[in-house]
Amino acid sequence: MGVRVVHVVIFDEDRERASGVEAVLRFQDHEAVVCSSPESLDSAFAAREPALALLAGAADEAGWRAALERVNRLAEDLPVFLLNPDAVNRVAAESLTANVLGTLDLPLRQQQFASALKQAMSHNTGRRARQARKAGAPRLVGESRAMRRVQKLIDQVAGTDASVLILGESGTGKEVVAQNIHALSERCNGPFVPINCGAIPPELLESELFGHEKGAFTGAITARQGRFELAQGGTIFLDEIGDMSPNMQVKLLRVLQERTFERVGSNKSMEADVRVLAATHRDLEERIRDGAFREDLFYRLNVFPIEMPPLRDRPGDIPVLVEELTKRIEDDGRGSVQMSPATLSTLSRYEWPGNVRELANMIERLAITCPYGEVVVEELPEKILREVGDEGEDTAASQEEGAAAEPLETPSEAAAVNGHAVPETNGHAASDANGLMVDWADGGIDLREHLADLEQRLIREALQESDGVVAQAAKLLHLRRTTLVEKLRKYDIQRPEEA
Repeated sequence: MGVRVVHVVIFDEDRERASGVEAVLRFQDHEAVVCSSPESLDSAFAAREPALALLAGAADEAGWRAALERVNRLAEDLPVFLLNPDAVNRVAAESLTANVLGTLDLPLRQQQFASALKQAMSHNTGRRARQARKAGAPRLVGESRAMRRVQKLIDQVAGTDASVLILGESGTGKEVVAQNIHALSERCNGPFVPINCGAIPPELLESELFGHEKGAFTGAITARQGRFELAQGGTIFLDEIGDMSPNMQVKLLRVLQERTFERVGSNKSMEADVRVLAATHRDLEERIRDGAFREDLFYRLNVFPIEMPPLRDRPGDIPVLVEELTKRIEDDGRGSVQMSPATLSTLSRYEWPGNVRELANMIERLAITCPYGEVVVEELPEKILREVGDEGEDTAASQEEGAAAEPLETPSEAAAVNGHAVPETNGHAASDANGLMVDWADGGIDLREHLADLEQRLIREALQESDGVVAQAAKLLHLRRTTLVEKLRKYDIQRPEEA
């Protein structure tokens, strides 16, 4: 894997010295722009915002100080390293801004710069996150390998103007990815305009996208801007692009190819200074084979694909997602909720067909039903309990089973198993409370198997007594309902009405 190429701005009033620094960077295949005056930084930043700035000190510190102030105006919090520290050391450390990460010796060495670059990239990660939050983009949460890969792809494509196709199941956070791409792009000060192509009737979608003139169709009593017009200078997000009609696909393709569009009812072309991000939960390649999606449009949109993993494939992200989603509820003044460790464990075993959206809805519901309290497993939605069961739900249930499996301490103690006593024996043969004859002289019995048989018989009796109502049977057995449900699964016991 090659070294990541970065764009670096070098400020030095000494052109010969700056050329030496530039040579080191270009030798490592990085891009470098040399500026010899603070004013020349404007054009360097206008072409492309750098990942790092190197400012050389001099006997007269006014030059690099003016350059530092200009860098901070052009790109807030951009990582900066100061060259020629002999001049810099005379300046009190507290007078430097926080984005000055350190100093580098001259002549610049490759290994020294590589270390500085690694530090700058780490600083930029936090900087991008701050920029995204400042722009109002929700945080993309996840520490799994799959989510780290998604974040890396966002970082790679955000600074370009390439079209991005975001793939993934419904509820995985495709719009969050789009918002982060926009917030980290050079268009971040422009509008972010989303539209769900699958939620708008085909006959109205053209007007929604491109606008219309007065009288263009029945009901068009005034002229109206479309989403492409509203997104000028920014980003348009076409959600559920796979549901777009073939007729609209042709018109969208023309916009992507020619970068112009017309309002409905007008023949005046308008420039489309818009970056296009699209998303779908459908398999577009399959729809191409079925003739439902244009192949040429697919390749126009699929310049840079990003695939969002389903939540079931990254269960390790659930604790941080719960924390983030709970914080959002708290910030909105809609209460709060906490999850016990056993509850988080149960959530990590659920399949989450609705992905992160389903998790967010569940947390919001629990904030209403269990406000400011700790949610235990049995308080989770019935659907989750039914599909996951209560395996590992609480230590009480496992301790209960473990205690039942322990041998009696002494032969003289009568052990109670769910209320049925096992009588004392004389060391030869005995009958237990359910009529099972035990021949101790013939090698004894398998106690675990015997207790499991006994447990199954008692569960069946409790179900018969309660007419198959699991909650009532659980009360008779002094068990939690979810514990009994899991035992029914474990022993494959059917309720009377299911038999």
